[in-house]
Order: sequence, then structure tokens, then C-alpha cells
Amino acid sequence: MGKFPRLGNLPQPKNLQPLQPKILSRLQRKMTENSNLDPNQEPNQSQTKDEQQPQENPWVETIKTLVTAGILAIGIRTFVAEARYIPSESMLPTLEINDRLIIEKVSYRFKDPKRGDVVVFYPTEVLEQQNYTDAFIKRVIGIPGDVVEVNSGRVYVNGNQLEEDYINEAPDYDYGPVTIPEDHYLVLGDNRNNSYDSHYWGFVPREKLVGKAFVRFWPFNRVGTLSEEPQFADERPVTP
Repeated sequence: MGKFPRLGNLPQPKNLQPLQPKILSRLQRKMTENSNLDPNQEPNQSQTKDEQQPQENPWVETIKTLVTAGILAIGIRTFVAEARYIPSESMLPTLEINDRLIIEKVSYRFKDPKRGDVVVFYPTEVLEQQNYTDAFIKRVIGIPGDVVEVNSGRVYVNGNQLEEDYINEAPDYDYGPVTIPEDHYLVLGDNRNNSYDSHYWGFVPREKLVGKAFVRFWPFNRVGTLSEEPQFADERPVTP
């Protein structure tokens, strides 16, 4: 069996040439330059913009988001719409205690309230004198210029009897006749005999109106719009 040749005796490839001293010197100089880069030098153009820009504190970003959301919520509640709940039985059977409503505030900027609108309003001057501070919700029965009278369980507007399918029971009081002044409204609760409304304390100035209740979103089994409008007795639709 033959012996392995010793490493020192391995045959040299014929085409292998030793590196020239000048080439070795260049390689050494290049390696020295790369290992001694100046940390303060300008970043390479291949760096991305994200690497060049400092990252913002996540807490600061969260605070900015919350502040923006709060400003938007306040703006919407002030100028567009807001949610309200029903605290009393004055609007039975249309609205029950703890019903949740959306009150829209846009339409009355462009048009006048009409009979049948369910409106939310701030306390009038008379109510403020009685220390009321919370908003009220009632139904508009008379608009500016109307003559309203309640007599013998019936409501009359300009001498015409209203047919009101939405009330809890016929009113057991007499009221009027009264003429509604300009920019004022007469409002009554649908629960006529258990409602503190215009027949006690007078009219609602237009500037006191918050908006119109137009949809109930709670409870789910009674979700829907509030669009019932009082009709005069001689304007009832004819059933074929």
C-alpha cells in the first residue's frame, strides 16, 4: 500500500502564479479604508427615507388620534346630530321611557318645523324661571300664525279638527283658542293628560329648538323613523 504524500511535497499547479506585491498592497489598503469608515460621514444614497426620518413616539401618535376624534365628535354633536334618551312618559305611546333617539340638527337650518314634527328644545324663559335645565321633547301642533284650541277632547287648528292616531288618550282639558306668534311653536305631548307642555307654559321660541327626532335606534324591536303627521279630519285618505 502506497504512502500519502506529505503536504510539503504536494505538486504545485502549473498555472498558479504568486500574487504580485503591488496587488497585495492595493488589497490591504482597501481593507484598511473599509474598516476605518468615519461614523459622521453622509449616509449612503441607497438609504430609504424611513431610515433617515426619526420615528415618532407612539404615545404622541395615540394622543393626536384621540384629540382629532374628540374634535370631530364635538363638531358632529354640535352641528349635525346627537343621541338622546326618553326619561318620562309624556310622549306615550309614541316614545317610551329609555327609548334612544337620534336628533338631527341640519334640516331646521334650511326649512321651518312643521306640524307633527317631534322636536327637542331647551327650556323656555318661563321654564328656566321654574329651574328646569334639561331639554324637553314634544310634538309640534301649531306653527306661527295658527289658531289652536282644545275643546271637548278634540284639538282644532285654524278651526279644523285634527285626527291624531298617535295620542295615548283624548285630552281631558280645554285650552285656547290662542294665536301663535311669529317664530314660535305650540307643542303638546302625545300622552296629553300626563304632559307638561304648551298648554301649561306657552310657546317655544324657534331659537330654543335643538333639532328634530327622526329615528329611534333602541330598543331593537322598535327601531324606526318618527314621521307621523297630524291630519285634519277632512283630509283623511280614502280607503278603496
